[in-house]
Amino acid sequence: MLWQEEAVVGYVCGKRYSRILLQLMNRVRQIQGQELNEAMTKNSLVLPFIQALGYDVFDPNEVVAEFTSDVGTKKGEKVDFAIVRDGMPVIMIECKPLGTSLDAEKCNQLHRYFPTHTSTRIGILTDGMIYLFFSDIDQQNIMDERPFMKVDFSKFNDRLLPELQKISKDKWDLDSVLSSANSLKYIGEVKNIFAGEATNPSEQFVRYFASQVYAGHITAKIREQFTLIVKRAIQEYINDQINSRLESAKVNDSLHKSDETQEEEPSDNGIVTTDEERLAFFIVRAILRDTVSQSRIFMRDAKTYCAILLDDNNRKTICRLYFNGKKKQFGIFDADKNEEKIQLDTIDGIFNCADKIISAVKTHLAVE
Repeated sequence: MLWQEEAVVGYVCGKRYSRILLQLMNRVRQIQGQELNEAMTKNSLVLPFIQALGYDVFDPNEVVAEFTSDVGTKKGEKVDFAIVRDGMPVIMIECKPLGTSLDAEKCNQLHRYFPTHTSTRIGILTDGMIYLFFSDIDQQNIMDERPFMKVDFSKFNDRLLPELQKISKDKWDLDSVLSSANSLKYIGEVKNIFAGEATNPSEQFVRYFASQVYAGHITAKIREQFTLIVKRAIQEYINDQINSRLESAKVNDSLHKSDETQEEEPSDNGIVTTDEERLAFFIVRAILRDTVSQSRIFMRDAKTYCAILLDDNNRKTICRLYFNGKKKQFGIFDADKNEEKIQLDTIDGIFNCADKIISAVKTHLAVE
């Protein structure tokens, strides 16, 4: 399932994600840029995605590979996967090799398959990293030309989690999917238009803003000047929003500082806390979100490692970050205070240690 009470806490905006979805996101990042054929893409990426939705990929009553979808006089036409509910296919998935451009031409098969089963209302075209979701909003039983939703696991947008949940096994809600599909499609298209205008403002776009602030006649020369002004204004506004959020995060973090007096490393000893250490600290805090108050989790850097502590107490070490060498290691302590060092390929690998992190904190809490 996409998220649940016993799931690992994800780091994107505090959302809960299941282990399998986190693993899928990490796997996509790790193999991005590699050459995978269609079979490898299906096995390594698409099947885990279906599994993340809660469906049993080994049960032919739920997931059918090479689903036969005859089209007219053409027999033996097959779609890569069909998700089945109550004996009827409800989602058809067409797969392409990782990195394939998912243009209109790649949708031809899915367009042919879609009308063959009236129970199917959702079609997915994917290369294992990007998933394009289609329905029949414009004309019933005819797949739309444009997708209503795009999910990219290389830069996952957690706002789409509720929409994915609607097609999961346990939370299946087709009516809700179709009711929101129309607005999702147009929101996506408007965002694309705005992105284009922000990069290369059109004459109409420039004239609109210029007319709001300039009282004179908008000549070709004035329009040229305002093209640069509008482009810069949009960029500065976006940067201001980003900086505002970053400053807000810093303020919130500072509120978590404790007034307790603890032994601290001197500030002039050459210790530098890196961005990777800070990111690791926030990941650990996210994992512990439902275990202990965020205000009790602290980071204390040293020359050889960076420690993450409960109550800023070095006798309550949660874990240690050994990031100063060529290889990054994550140190975690068991109930007997034995340290296990785990090598990390990426910082996100800390999520794989979630159970041990939570156990370490619970050990400290048990002796309070």
